[in-house]
Amino acid sequence: MKQGIYHGCIEILETELIPALGCTEPIAIAYASAKAREVLGDFPEKITVSSSGNIVKNVKGVVVPATGGLKGIEAAAIIGAVGGDSSLELEVLSKVTEEHRRRTKELMEEGICTAALLNSTAKLHIVVEMQKGDQISKVEVIHTHTGIVRIEKNGEVLLDVPHDEEEMEAEVEMDFLNIPAIYEFARNVRIEDVKPILKRQIEYNTTIAEYGLKHTYGANVGAMLIKMYGDNVSALAKAMPAAGSDARMGGCELPVVINSGSGNQGMTVSLPVIVYARELKATEEQLYRALCISNLTAVYQKKEIGRLSAYCGAVSAGAGAGAGIAYLLGGGVEEIGAVVTNTLANVAGIVCDGAKASCAAKIASSVEAALMAINLTFGGRTFSPGEGIVKEDVNDTVEGVAMIAREGMRITDEVILDVMINS
Repeated sequence: MKQGIYHGCIEILETELIPALGCTEPIAIAYASAKAREVLGDFPEKITVSSSGNIVKNVKGVVVPATGGLKGIEAAAIIGAVGGDSSLELEVLSKVTEEHRRRTKELMEEGICTAALLNSTAKLHIVVEMQKGDQISKVEVIHTHTGIVRIEKNGEVLLDVPHDEEEMEAEVEMDFLNIPAIYEFARNVRIEDVKPILKRQIEYNTTIAEYGLKHTYGANVGAMLIKMYGDNVSALAKAMPAAGSDARMGGCELPVVINSGSGNQGMTVSLPVIVYARELKATEEQLYRALCISNLTAVYQKKEIGRLSAYCGAVSAGAGAGAGIAYLLGGGVEEIGAVVTNTLANVAGIVCDGAKASCAAKIASSVEAALMAINLTFGGRTFSPGEGIVKEDVNDTVEGVAMIAREGMRITDEVILDVMINS
């Protein structure tokens, strides 16, 4: 295959499949806050966090890790200032101590932090300002969870990266991604080139899923699925990522390996494939190749949608997992494309109403849709072009869904936020 595509796929996996501790939106706030605290050079008397609607939506209902159960923008900003280490990026809170937790709760009660809605067209946009006496610092993050574009201290600009609110700037080139290219890469990739990335994904995501099955978090969707349906392969494929989400949304302090900026998507795209690989007694090499397909298929679907939207990313990840499982079952590029089409034709309308306990249920539903899509595909059935959003080619179907999510759901996103905040 073309070396540019080969190395491009490797770079995407290296960039997208990184560890994160906790839900990535509150972590992004904690990261910006930790950086603002470092720039200020002292502990602030006042913190102001202005963020876009999608950040508000995704932070409102989720437990911020390392806080002892606190939720919300204020908790994320304060814990970042008190105990965060910005050099660790999405693992910014991994060094938080019990003393940090105690101090954070005190500062929450004192009302040191104020949150405001940022007037921005960007879906992911955060501005953290801190003040101590006459000293002021400011850090701005946009488009990606660690994408700092501006740093100021006392009005002096220390960093100014050109950016546009309207642009969803990819960290690496992705225009070459499509189902045939992904399939060709997965078949030909040298395993040593992807093993370190994917081995970490397997270890981290399996660990938190197993932890979520054994402990009480949220509605315990994962454990409930096992209780209701047993531990057969299809039940486990849904229960494992759901349990990981149960734990992660509930503040579990175990890290996950993310996909498309999301830990829930990272678990959804990997754990069902891991479960099926074990059931099918696949080799390690087969598992790694299947995970290349699942991860890149999820990234491919999300690249035109963006990190945050009104479109539930579990759907993209579930379709990606279905593609990976189809490969393990002996499917080629046509079968993989059909599984993605059949999944999107079913559940592409699931909306994102923020990060919270019910994400686990949406994950389970998306994986269930992918498993149905696999059964349809290998049973010789595929939804036909012209039926709703389904196009002649899977890549055209993916493009259409991206347009629905990016353009068609703009107002939906605003209404969801309004319902969450004001109704």
